[in-house]
Amino acid sequence: MALPEGWELVCGLEVHCELRTATKLFCSCANEFGSEPNTNVCPVCLGLPGSLPVLNEQAVELAMRIGAALDCDILRSTFHRKNYFYPDMPKDYQISQYDEPINVLGHLDLPDGSTVGVERAHIEEDTGKSQHVGGSGRISDATHSLVDYNRAGVPLVEIVSGPDIRSADQARAYVAELRSIVVATGASDGKMEEGSMRVDANVSVRRVGDPHLGTRCEVKNLNSLRSLVRAIDHEASRQIAVLKDGGAIVLETRHWDEGAGRTRAGRRKEEADDYRYFPEPDLVPLDPSPEWIASVRAALPPLPAARRQTLAETIGVDETLEAVITAVGRDLDRFVLDAVAAGADGKVALSRAVNDIPVDGQVAVGAFAATVSMEAAGALTATQAKKVLEELAAAGGEGDPAAIAAGLGFQALGEDSLARAVDEVIAARPKDWADYVGGNDKVAGMFVGQVMKSTKGQADGKAVTRILNERRAAG
Repeated sequence: MALPEGWELVCGLEVHCELRTATKLFCSCANEFGSEPNTNVCPVCLGLPGSLPVLNEQAVELAMRIGAALDCDILRSTFHRKNYFYPDMPKDYQISQYDEPINVLGHLDLPDGSTVGVERAHIEEDTGKSQHVGGSGRISDATHSLVDYNRAGVPLVEIVSGPDIRSADQARAYVAELRSIVVATGASDGKMEEGSMRVDANVSVRRVGDPHLGTRCEVKNLNSLRSLVRAIDHEASRQIAVLKDGGAIVLETRHWDEGAGRTRAGRRKEEADDYRYFPEPDLVPLDPSPEWIASVRAALPPLPAARRQTLAETIGVDETLEAVITAVGRDLDRFVLDAVAAGADGKVALSRAVNDIPVDGQVAVGAFAATVSMEAAGALTATQAKKVLEELAAAGGEGDPAAIAAGLGFQALGEDSLARAVDEVIAARPKDWADYVGGNDKVAGMFVGQVMKSTKGQADGKAVTRILNERRAAG
């Protein structure tokens, strides 16, 4: 959504990623989503007197992977107690990293060529989860609340961007790319729908050309890309309206109401002093050796940007093509590359893999490549190829595409038959044809659709478009 002329969005994101460890950050309780409430708990994660935290080495390594993937400096770090009082915080403080985080000063390059700075990516423990019962599920109209402490103590990395984001769409691209990276490194499963990746958006606005940052509001716990975009757009518009009316923006947290499509005021935003940080007395500084850091960097798998480049170069398309970005984001790039190696046309394989059916794991690469090759050779139309792939998937992924196509009665329409079908559609719609000849390209899709209908899907859409253009050029 475009802001009113003369206004600019300034946004930074705090992305919380739960790490894929077997156990919690400071105890041996299972790090497992979906367990019965309050079953993965112990004296340590419940903060009972006399219990002591022991740092999870795997969590440290996964945090370092994220830092290495974001080109951060990986440094000696310390843990602090961050004090605040919520029902889902059994200790009434959170063990986090404050002024000495493990990962600092990185960046993330986006597919569109822009870069967002990463100020820090630090380790901390997650909180429990409150469930408000009754009404809308919000605390304001709940009859009572329950707390599940299974999530308390689960290891997190909080990735804090710089205030470099200038649109909701760029914020979406940043989170999507970040999710692809943490999944590729194996550090997190990135499942926003399960809460293992959550986003807080720090939103402010200012007049274009003003070098000063405006007062920000933090929109909390956005758990989908759609909500992220809608919340940022709404909050920026709300702030502009307040400022235009002569009001002032209050530093506060706000909550996104998906149903109402608006943010609602929460609490006034705390500053660092309000959290009364002090060093965690039960944990020593974390000081990974240069050898450990080097081994983590060396073991990183190919990251999304490199994978997009490989896919694009192999197929012969631009790496900023949306289909390339989608293929890598859905982990379909290896499948497409394998199909190309088996003889498939790269561009057609990319299109079929991304747009039609979830072929990876459901259709064998060989059968997929054969189907794509039939389409590229003109033996199948795009519509027919999609149907053959659907039949292959229904049969468990294996089969002979040519035999399936024959069984379905699919065959390529000859050039003469196709030309006659096009001429019949043109003759039946003289006014539309006159518009098309006169330069109205919008009706071309209608003609293609009518030819496809009259030939029961046996026409090749590209061939139909070519014949239409030939007829128009001939007058």
